Order: sequence, then structure tokens, then C-alpha cells
Amino acid sequence: MHDLRAFVAALVMLVTATSSASAKPQYPAPRLPRALRMTATAYCDRGPTKSGVPAQPGVVAADIRQLPLGTRVQVVAPREEHGGVYTVLDTGSAIKGRDLDIFMPSCARARRFGRRLVEVRILKFGHFFRGRP
Repeated sequence: MHDLRAFVAALVMLVTATSSASAKPQYPAPRLPRALRMTATAYCDRGPTKSGVPAQPGVVAADIRQLPLGTRVQVVAPREEHGGVYTVLDTGSAIKGRDLDIFMPSCARARRFGRRLVEVRILKFGHFFRGRP
């Protein structure tokens, strides 16, 4: 009986050690930054974006090293018409680092927008895709 208990105890220890060694380590999910300060400009070109989707309201262009295509962001601007949720679907040759280019359907409105510092919250990191967001 004593040998059986010792055998069972050794078996339990072996199973426990084997299962914990083969289990993948659990890493916490990456935390999204609370908010980024970015320099925003506006554009009104209606051609296709880098992702293949036509430029339209709700689209922004960004440096893909900062915000990959498909990333959902919120421009925090209470009581401002450019505030809202956008999807990064485009890149631009002049967009580097923390620059953001917001699509506006009116070229006059885009010119009035000028260049502004904006607060941007990342809602979901994206990846390159083709098709609708």
C-alpha cells in the first residue's frame, strides 16, 4: 500500500511538472496608449486609398509605422466637426511620425482646417486588409 501511494504521488508530480513545462507563458495584452498628441491636416482627394477603399468620410491617412492600416482611432475634439472615430486606410508621401491626415469631403473645409494639434485615442490596432472597414 505504501508503494502504491508513493507511486501515485510521483506520478502526480511528474504530470504536474510536464503540463506546466509545456504550457505557453501567459503575457498580458498590450496596453493601448491613453492618448497621443498628433499634428493633423486635412485632405479632400477622392481617389483610392492605399487600402483600396475610396477616400470617404471616416478615413484618415497616417504613418503606418505609428498606426498600421486598419487601425481605429478617435480624434477627441468636443464640439468640433472633425472629432469622431476614424479608420486608418491611407498613407501619404509627406506623412511621417505623428502626422495624421483627415479626409474631408469639402476642399474649402479642408483648407479652413489648416494644421492643428489633436488628441488621438487608439481604439484598436489594425493590419493591412482589402475591402470595407
